[in-house]
Amino acid sequence: MLRFERLDEALADVQAMAQLERAGKLRCLGKWTFGQVLGHLATWVDYSYDGVPMKVPFFLKWMLRPMKQRFLNKPMRAGSNIPRVPGGTLAIDVFSSEEGVARFNRSFTRLRGEAPGLPHLLFGVMSHEDWVKMHLRHSELHLSFLREG
Repeated sequence: MLRFERLDEALADVQAMAQLERAGKLRCLGKWTFGQVLGHLATWVDYSYDGVPMKVPFFLKWMLRPMKQRFLNKPMRAGSNIPRVPGGTLAIDVFSSEEGVARFNRSFTRLRGEAPGLPHLLFGVMSHEDWVKMHLRHSELHLSFLREG
């Protein structure tokens, strides 16, 4: 099972995957391309600074806030979808591998050095450490669909 404790681990893993991709040895087990996965992860980091372009009903926040620690510390489940969002999630644009790597590196490097100032869409105000954990769990989920092969 893929697990990251620090942003540097995720950044290094993506660099290793980029080398595999350039050598034609990276296999995508899901529906998305390597660049698309990285663009998705980078955009969700950017949403932490710029805001998410959607609203969540109050009752959903109320229901999910008690689960914050689970989201921060346990693996995210594959197959979850955001209701009434085409494709089940936001930020699913297709990028080349090179553009995806560049976007991922830029966004995750920013997250390493600067805490987001906005409240989380579901969990409200979070510490820098919690923001990092949230994005690491998200990265573990999506990067686990990429394998050498």
